[in-house]
Amino acid sequence: MIPIKPVGPGTAPGAPMAPAATTVAASPDAHVASAAQAANAYLKPGILNLQSLPPLSLYVHFPWCVRKCPYCDFNSHEAQGGFPEQEYLDALRADLEGALPLVWGRRIHTVFIGGGTPSLLSAAGIDRLLSDIRTLLPLDGRAEITMEANPGTFEAEKFKAYRDSGINRLSIGIQSFNSRHLEALGRIHDGDQARRAVEIAQASFDNFNLDLMYALPGQSIEEARADLAAAIDCAPPHLSLYHLTLEPNTYFAKFPPALPDDDASAEMQDMIEEATAAAGYTHYEVSAYAQAGRQSRHNLNYWEFGDYLGIGAGAHSKLSFPHRIMRQARYKQPKAYMQQVAAGNPVQEEREIGRGELGFEFMLNALRLRDGFEVNLFAERTGLTINAIEAELNAAEAKGLLYRDYRIIKPTVLGQRFLNDLQEMFLVDQ
Repeated sequence: MIPIKPVGPGTAPGAPMAPAATTVAASPDAHVASAAQAANAYLKPGILNLQSLPPLSLYVHFPWCVRKCPYCDFNSHEAQGGFPEQEYLDALRADLEGALPLVWGRRIHTVFIGGGTPSLLSAAGIDRLLSDIRTLLPLDGRAEITMEANPGTFEAEKFKAYRDSGINRLSIGIQSFNSRHLEALGRIHDGDQARRAVEIAQASFDNFNLDLMYALPGQSIEEARADLAAAIDCAPPHLSLYHLTLEPNTYFAKFPPALPDDDASAEMQDMIEEATAAAGYTHYEVSAYAQAGRQSRHNLNYWEFGDYLGIGAGAHSKLSFPHRIMRQARYKQPKAYMQQVAAGNPVQEEREIGRGELGFEFMLNALRLRDGFEVNLFAERTGLTINAIEAELNAAEAKGLLYRDYRIIKPTVLGQRFLNDLQEMFLVDQ
């Protein structure tokens, strides 16, 4: 799962990109000193007064894949002729070292290694990455450590080594068990490889997620039902079920395939609700379904407006300080990212979230949760009182999109159906 991108007004421009031929690696001490100066600036009096800081997660982005899928708008690049594993791991460690002053004393509760296809990393590479993370950061003893993996990269011994290194949760990009649909999606695996990947995962992991897509090119309701049944038969603790959308700047956006119409898509969604509930899965977030106690802790931290430090090419961060909340984005292109890390400046964009934006940013995330959130969480995570969004709450409640009482705020069934409209009600003009 890629972290939520910054929203709202434009971000501050980043520093100019260092020329490749003249880049000189800065020392780790110089990186840390620079970040420490920045941290001191973040601690100055500001617009907020947070009584406590939220839980902190770590996101690590791996930007390479075997082949770019035509629907994918993530920061991923085809690894033609391989990729510089050791150089990238060096950059990740230096990036993390430089960011440490921003998170001094804060424990990491979850780690998510996303991409791209992180399962292209060697077993030794994952072992080194997790060793570096443990060396530099205080990991919670029960930390959830997830890695994304795609069928076509599964080797039994390699995944056993991943588990031995400390990965305790896999997120497997199945997308479909139907070979015809996988070919239409540009995936590198077929249905048999998808099933084999799950078997390998089951042999070493007791906690894993399956990603599945529906409303695929030429997909019938019967085929969608068969895909979901195949996924449920694998008994994954967690399911992520995504409606295929044509994202801007993708191949499918330029050459759109024929997709099921709105009525067929709605029928698929209804089928998913019934089948997952019958199989004992709780629909706890827009696209997420879990067995009891198996929700994704990392993703829940996003939806509850927690903090996350993102390292790696194109990674995003959201970090809270006593008097402000900051967003950062690192350089996207892997080569530029590694050059900028060497120069001591991996952050391309940075900005402080304005007081007037916080209500929308919080609700944009928290309203994705089917059971909503506790009223006090709004003040804890934003530093504002709930009165800051009182007018918007009243309007949403009057339209039947929102339920609230003294304890919780959550979208109604109607609000879930028109979630975008509900979220937009909290977007106020700056």
